[in-house]
Amino acid sequence: MTSPGRTERLVLPGVLTAEQAERTVAGIAALQREDGAIPWFRGHHLDPWDHVEAAMALDAAGEHARAEAAYRWLAEHQNADGSWYAAYADGDAARPTDLGKETNFCAYVAVGVWHHYLATGDDTFADRMWPVVHAAVEFVLELQQPGGQIGWKREADDTPVADALLTGSSSIHQALRCALALAEHREEPQPDWELALGWLGHAVRHHPERFLDKGRYSMDWYYPVLGGAVTGAAAKERIESGWDRFVVPGLGVRCVLPNPWVTGGESAELALALWVMGESDRALEILRWMQHLRAEDGLYWTGYVFEDEAFWPEELTSWTAGSLLLAVAALGGDEATVAVFGGERLPAGLEPDCC
Repeated sequence: MTSPGRTERLVLPGVLTAEQAERTVAGIAALQREDGAIPWFRGHHLDPWDHVEAAMALDAAGEHARAEAAYRWLAEHQNADGSWYAAYADGDAARPTDLGKETNFCAYVAVGVWHHYLATGDDTFADRMWPVVHAAVEFVLELQQPGGQIGWKREADDTPVADALLTGSSSIHQALRCALALAEHREEPQPDWELALGWLGHAVRHHPERFLDKGRYSMDWYYPVLGGAVTGAAAKERIESGWDRFVVPGLGVRCVLPNPWVTGGESAELALALWVMGESDRALEILRWMQHLRAEDGLYWTGYVFEDEAFWPEELTSWTAGSLLLAVAALGGDEATVAVFGGERLPAGLEPDCC
């Protein structure tokens, strides 16, 4: 199943044994179509962000050919403007079900491509995917607003939506850093991207008023840390400020307040954010808590309504399993995953002098 030398980095006491890790990887692989597409689950839709998240998990497990097939799917079905649609029925490129084009969905390809390159050292892959990443970043930055934040999307008729999401812009912050790392590797400087990254990071750190108010959602709480825009003491303060509101001890992380619903994706992502902050012990605790979401086939239920003691919705999603594997890979020291999410070697933007 997994490549030699990789399995041990997906083993974490109380979270995954080697056998369980292999079963989870196999579960994601079973959802992948022959053309490389990875839908949420078979019969449901694919969105580009979660497709990349699952592909990164496959790379962390040593399933490089499968991950490359996922990126090939993106390359083959990129729109002429550098975007992808927000959803495709069962990953069928001929059947888009949401013709909107979400900026954070489109930007995330840069994170996946850089992760795959670091995992494989495959320069041919990097060369082939560079035009894809470049076009996607250019599409995204067309929607950057004067305050630095990134507009949410283009509607189906290509009308730009200037309203910005803090979670989405924080994810784009990480994506721009990975895109710049790929550009540096190719010795193709992108100074406009550096400026855009600086303005974006400044907006995330200092101007919450420039984003739609989604403070009920846990992602808006931890994503500025996970995306690398908020670091150090500010990151610690941010996480502590929301801990009692969003964390349910023994179960995981709420998706949205006040709903009594913990979700696997948010729990794994918070664990990854904690690891980014250097708090591996708390990250491990969160990952152990979320094991009540694990199913027999190695995949994970999307969420659990604890007041009703019920899994809901009744779906086992590729991206929930993928987010868990990536958090485990980071804690286990997988070099590519550490480099992409730890961010120490990723380029930083140019901080604006004012505003």
